[in-house]
Amino acid sequence: MSRVYDVAIVGARCAGASTALLLARRGYKVLLVDRARFPSDIGQGHYIHTDGPRLLKEWGLLDRIVATGCPPVTSHTYDMGHVVVSGHDLIADGVAAGYAPRRSLLDALLVEAAVAAGAEFRDSFGVDSFIIERGRVAGLRGRDMKSGANIAERAFLTIGADGRNSGLARVVNAPMYDAVATLNAWFYSYWSGVPVSGLEIHVRADQAIVAHPTNDRLTLIAVSWPIAEQHAVQAAMALRFMQAAEKVPHLAELMRAGKREERFYGATNLPNFFRKPFGPGWALVGDAGCHKDPYMGLGCGDAFRDASFLAESIDEGFTGPMPLEMALAGYEARRNAATQMQYKLNVSLAAFEPWPAEERQMMAAIAGNQEEMNRFFRAREGMIPPESFFNPENIARLIDLAGLRTTSAPDSKGASLG
Repeated sequence: MSRVYDVAIVGARCAGASTALLLARRGYKVLLVDRARFPSDIGQGHYIHTDGPRLLKEWGLLDRIVATGCPPVTSHTYDMGHVVVSGHDLIADGVAAGYAPRRSLLDALLVEAAVAAGAEFRDSFGVDSFIIERGRVAGLRGRDMKSGANIAERAFLTIGADGRNSGLARVVNAPMYDAVATLNAWFYSYWSGVPVSGLEIHVRADQAIVAHPTNDRLTLIAVSWPIAEQHAVQAAMALRFMQAAEKVPHLAELMRAGKREERFYGATNLPNFFRKPFGPGWALVGDAGCHKDPYMGLGCGDAFRDASFLAESIDEGFTGPMPLEMALAGYEARRNAATQMQYKLNVSLAAFEPWPAEERQMMAAIAGNQEEMNRFFRAREGMIPPESFFNPENIARLIDLAGLRTTSAPDSKGASLG
């Protein structure tokens, strides 16, 4: 007879492993499964910023990530061609603005922490179906790919942390909303001998070129193309990648002097959406519940934040005065309130929409003013209250101080940065 878990979680990457960790620390009986063999890398972004670094520190894991040799990212550069803004010394309470550990290291560290807290973990476990009883999800069925055994496990709550193509979301027909179709195809690889110490984002027309450091003294370099160009790019990957890099001469020069150490990786199925993240006996977290284009690199930080929200709601529903589904409705509301502004901004940036004249003027106004550029990036990363910088009075003050107020239309592609 199968055991009954409080929670069974499908997917042991950022969102799933974090949720397992937080619930196990609260004393719940947690089963965490993943189809992959751990440790293993995955072809997804791994830049952690916004809420991510702070939460990792709260959970006692940030020092362990730094100990892997992952360098802290304390400088940001946003280059729009006609205007370049750079922030430096982006550290608050000993926590840098960002970290980019390789996923093989990050995910294994999160799983180890979850297991140490009491969660049961099974890798190489493929979920084939879900147990449905009287309209409720009551557990999962799968196969242990090491032994070949078919196994059914029951749980009071089953969580899908299984990515944008979530099998659980498909089975329960989780409603999707605020959806925007795939905008870009992203390709990236890793270079040695390319000394990039901070995060760089270079915007050129309808394309972004991104670079940041990671483990083993490597630098990740990524390039986006409009999704319509996907197949043409893939047909001449190395050539097209270098042609894009040439739009940023200093980076192209570093790449030519360095060495590409790995193959090119790509992500081309990148829809933007929210899903209703709960129902009878089930919940969704991470990309399964809200997926975004990688432009702003929100995936990891949002996964950690939403795992925290979900664990708190589950605890309220299991032990508090309100029913579980009411607590999970609170999780959805809290997730959406924290996500929607950044979600809309990310879609706008990823679509390379023209941005308003006032905001273009604001960026030109702070360029070269290190104090204000630092404040801009600190506010963007939540290191200071965002409203302390992004408020109409401050924006007007900056523009007037620089004598740049005009009524002209935008002359380049970009997006609202507030």
